[in-house]
Amino acid sequence: MTNFVWTLRVYWEDTDAGGVVFYANYLKFFERARTEWLRSLGIEQQALADQAGVVFIVRSTAVDYNAPARLDDQLEIRTRIDRVGPASVQFTQEAWRGELMLATGAIRVGCVDKSTFRPAPIPDPVLATIKSAR
Repeated sequence: MTNFVWTLRVYWEDTDAGGVVFYANYLKFFERARTEWLRSLGIEQQALADQAGVVFIVRSTAVDYNAPARLDDQLEIRTRIDRVGPASVQFTQEAWRGELMLATGAIRVGCVDKSTFRPAPIPDPVLATIKSAR
């Protein structure tokens, strides 16, 4: 089940010398999709940092690459929530071009205090919103 879909276009800056999307850029695409997902839920990360004193950070990633994306391709980044804990969210994210899945990633995001970067609980209203989006 997909919780959120965000589309993007591949630009020159996204490609490597071989003319394909540089592998690390999929992590950027996934990050942007998670940010847009939060926005779609009414959660602004800067406001969360300013008002609640917490930020989300990537705790771990694992990405499998199946096929290359190229300049001018339009991609769909599909985001699914796998698990929600009191201080973290586990996602599966996929990059698709049409009917072809190009890459899939398992990303764990943690909530931390913005000044100490120590784990912190996801604020209750944000946690409830995330859980309801599953």
